[in-house]
Amino acid sequence: QVQLVESGGGLVRAGGSLRLSCAASGRTFSSVAMGWFRQAPGKERENVAAITASGYTTLYADSVKGRFTISRDNAKKVVSLQMNSLKPEDTAVYYCAGGRYGRRQADYDYWGQGTQVTVSS
Repeated sequence: QVQLVESGGGLVRAGGSLRLSCAASGRTFSSVAMGWFRQAPGKERENVAAITASGYTTLYADSVKGRFTISRDNAKKVVSLQMNSLKPEDTAVYYCAGGRYGRRQADYDYWGQGTQVTVSS
């Protein structure tokens, strides 16, 4: 079992940066892949980024590639999402998730409660 708690969301102007963190509890964190998803009002939840259990391999949605960076610290049981050059269309509730490496929600078994990111124009 892995319990996940996100933090770091907030209000930022377009072009600004935010860093989201997801703290995990449970013994299996280092053996699960982690992902970040987001859901904007009226839209489906979409994958933003994912990282393998080892941290050696990552993937990103095309819409955030080059602007967002996912990383993890298995010793501290934390996965982070550094978001730069934010755009109003990045506004959403961001969720971290743990499970198998991939882009699909079905790949992930564990979910946090979400943190709101709002980007003003």
